[in-house]
Order: sequence, then C-alpha cells, then structure tokens
Amino acid sequence: MVRRLLFPLLVFAGILSACSPRTYVVSRAADAVSSGGETFARDDDPELVRDATPFALKAMEGLLAEQPDHKGLLTALSKGFTQYTVAFVREDAVEETDPGRQRAGMERAGRLLLRAKEYGVRGLSVGRDGFAKRLATDPAGAASQAGVEDVPLLYWTAASWSLAVTSRPDDTALLADLPRCEALMRRALALDERYDDGAIHEYFIAYEGGRPEAMGGSVERARRHFARAMELSGGKKVSPLVTYAETVSVRTQDRKEFLDLLDQALAFDARGTAPDHRMANLVSQRHARWLKGRVDDLFLE
Repeated sequence: MVRRLLFPLLVFAGILSACSPRTYVVSRAADAVSSGGETFARDDDPELVRDATPFALKAMEGLLAEQPDHKGLLTALSKGFTQYTVAFVREDAVEETDPGRQRAGMERAGRLLLRAKEYGVRGLSVGRDGFAKRLATDPAGAASQAGVEDVPLLYWTAASWSLAVTSRPDDTALLADLPRCEALMRRALALDERYDDGAIHEYFIAYEGGRPEAMGGSVERARRHFARAMELSGGKKVSPLVTYAETVSVRTQDRKEFLDLLDQALAFDARGTAPDHRMANLVSQRHARWLKGRVDDLFLE
C-alpha cells in the first residue's frame, strides 16, 4: 500500500493547485487512495509499516476533510487506524513493564480505536439518516439496515469499538457499548461469514471465549467459531490460533493446549507463505512470543 498510496497522493497534491474543478479532482484522489491495494498487508518489515502508516492515515484524513461522506475513505480510515493501533500502539502497551507507561499506552490506544470507530459509524451513516442515533437505542435494528456491501464497515467498526472497550476497562460507559459492537458484528456474520478469510469468526472466538458464562460467554461457541475460522482461513492465518490460546486455553487453564497452539503459530513461515496475510501473521507471531513468555503467570500449574 505504500507505493500505491503515496504516489497518488503526491500526484494529486500537485494537480489540486493547478486544475479545476477542485471537487472532481479531490473525489478522484479519494477513490484512488481508498482503493489503493494491500501492499502494507504483504510487507515483511513491521517497522517499516509502523513508520509509514501514520503519514498515510493523516493524508487520508486530509482528503476526507474535502469529501466528508466518501464511504471508501471512511472505511479505509476505520480499518487503517484499527490495524495500526492493534499491531503497534496497543501491542507496545501490552508488553510494557512500567505501569505508568503501560497505562499511557493503553489510553492512547483507546483514543485511536475510538477514532477508528467514529469513522466506521460515519461510513455506516452515509445515506442513512439517524443511523447513529438508532444504533444507540436499537442496535439490532440499526445493523439490519446494512447490506453486504457494508460488511467491511460493520467489521472494522465493531472490531475497533470492542478493542477500545478492552483498552479502557475502567470506562463503564464504554463497557455498556458492547451490545452495539455485537449487533454490528452479528450482522456482518449473517451477510458474509467468509469476509477476510474468516475474520468475523475469529472475532467471536474472543467475544465468546473471553467472557464468563455469567456474562453470556460460551467456550463451546468459541470452539465452533475457532473451527470455522481455521477452515475459512485455509491455513493462511495464524491469528485464530493465538486468539484461541489467549482466550479459551487460558480460561480453561489448559496449559498444554495453550503452548501447542502458540508453537503451531510460531512455526508458520510468515514471510514465505500466504503473502496477503504476511504482516498480520508477523504481528500475531510477535504477540504469540509475548504470550509464551508469560505462561507461568497465566497458568496456576
């Protein structure tokens, strides 16, 4: 995404100062940038992606100021802020050993994830007057307005919103938003369970497996989502293995399963296999290594 994103931005920046009508040119720039490929996803250097992503996101925000209802840009921003935050900002905070720096990192992650969520809600609101208000009072009804073309927005809005909740666990008002996240993601599941090679099922591994039964969670449902996520990913993604280990294996205190799943994830050739998921797999392996290093803290025996 670096070359395919930055080149159009630089070209269109020059065009904007010389040509008219401005609105038409900005609209074409927004179209090009928001559909600009998946080079970031295929990159094998996480630090390069870490450094490049903020510029790309800010450039898209600049275009959005000119085209505030551009659904493609809103989707790309919701996705981009979520991925950047989870891969780098939040992961850095999770691994931080200093309590003060960890707290500051998680607070920043929460802010960025809420920005991603706001872009997602804005995207879902395009052409749907009153969507945001209805989402607050009737989540299932609001979600039912979305069609299959909205699945990416549904997914990234719900994912960013849910992660914001877990990044700010002391925010009780934010915790009350979880049913809204669930409504959006269940609509996405009903519309296209195959989205992003099973990403929606992976979400529900964590959602079902990370909550106690008293709060509506279910290990059995999490296992079913895990099986389906693995099937749909076709062995191309290691994130379902890591998600299941971190939620279900820890919850059931199955140390052997936990280590086996993480070892399977770490043995995967993330750089040489499944190029469309290369960056995601490298990020998941980083988290798997951190989890494996905490095994004695996570299990009683």
